[in-house]
Amino acid sequence: MKDYAFGVDLGGTTVKMGLFTTAGALLETWEIPTRTEDGGSLILGDIAASIKEKVEEKGISEDDVEGVGIGVPGPIDEEGNVLKCVNLGWGEFNVEQVLGGLTGFKVKAGNDANVAALGEMWQGGGKGYKDLVMVTLGTGVGGGIILNEHILPGTNGAAGEIGHIPLVDDEEECCGCGKKGCLEQYCSANGIARMFRRYLAANPDAKTVLTAEASSKDIWDEYKNGDEGAIAVVDDWAKLLGKGLASIACVVNPQAFVIGGGMSKAGECVIEKIQEAFKPFAFHAARETDFKLAILGNNAGIYGSVKMVLE
Repeated sequence: MKDYAFGVDLGGTTVKMGLFTTAGALLETWEIPTRTEDGGSLILGDIAASIKEKVEEKGISEDDVEGVGIGVPGPIDEEGNVLKCVNLGWGEFNVEQVLGGLTGFKVKAGNDANVAALGEMWQGGGKGYKDLVMVTLGTGVGGGIILNEHILPGTNGAAGEIGHIPLVDDEEECCGCGKKGCLEQYCSANGIARMFRRYLAANPDAKTVLTAEASSKDIWDEYKNGDEGAIAVVDDWAKLLGKGLASIACVVNPQAFVIGGGMSKAGECVIEKIQEAFKPFAFHAARETDFKLAILGNNAGIYGSVKMVLE
């Protein structure tokens, strides 16, 4: 094993990058803008140039670099073929081959959510587990599945799309994916705020200090303060998420669920609420599945990218 590796987390606005030792120590992070013009044709060249610049700046021999890992915001198969990244302007091509040719290093690529899950397993909230499912509760709901310390990408790279598990039959509004009744429509940060607006509309005399403009953070803050409306909505939110995760547990049977994303910043009460709601729905053999908070934050993707290279 060589001494160094680079991790890349490719986002629609910025590219987060990290220089690591192959023992797992993060030495430095930096960012460059994601230039999506010209169909995203500039992105991989910019990444390669930034890596080469860092190698020169640090006086690292190219012979001491194990490789580059990259998390991509879209479906990607085990051979490194991107199937489409709409927000980058990318069509179908092999990221590993192109970036490998530009850098001269071995490259491994994966879906960004899956890669973040791998990072949390390696050096984060999932450390010590070999089988886990990461759930990111942010603007949407994402996820990644790790089995025997390896990403499960699925046939088209779409495994772990937790947010689009169908949950509610009579939903009339469309999810961003085009379906109706997806888990993301209720359990994301936007989803819980939407649920609260619906709660207020159905309960005009509700005892709550919150208004229809309440954010996810507002709801969790007032939940901790014992607000009646916040408690009612968090209970409904947890029931839906617990049901969805119990379905996943029946298929994957992970050792743990690792909960990340902006909503997880509310802390252990989020974990406690989900676990409490999960158990009544869970198959008996999966009822004692552990629940952990993700701890790597925005660095999870670069950690997981490096882990892919080391495999």
